[in-house]
Amino acid sequence: MPRPTAAQFAYGSATVVTTTLALLLLFRTESGVGVAVVGATALALGLLVALRLPHPGHRTTEGAGRTATDRASAARTHHALEGIGARERVPAARSSARPSDRSSARTDEHSLRR
Repeated sequence: MPRPTAAQFAYGSATVVTTTLALLLLFRTESGVGVAVVGATALALGLLVALRLPHPGHRTTEGAGRTATDRASAARTHHALEGIGARERVPAARSSARPSDRSSARTDEHSLRR
């Protein structure tokens, strides 16, 4: 069983507190049995809310893989980029030449320090 996330703890705890306050104010119960029932109901609702939150790495069967719409959208984007002359840039392979030869090869490389 996966561990609960911080969001599940937060939403579950907030649900328990708000539900408890709302039910105690709504029913104005003063007996011990009434408070116990309100507490148990709030805990059950908080647990339900926490368990219904999706896990970050969890995929449903609908979301697994790319859909046909996603593939069509990616193909349109690729064709649009080709239409404006954009190409994928592949970095050049580094040569295993001597250090003096590498310094002249570096003049063609991109540098943020220039």
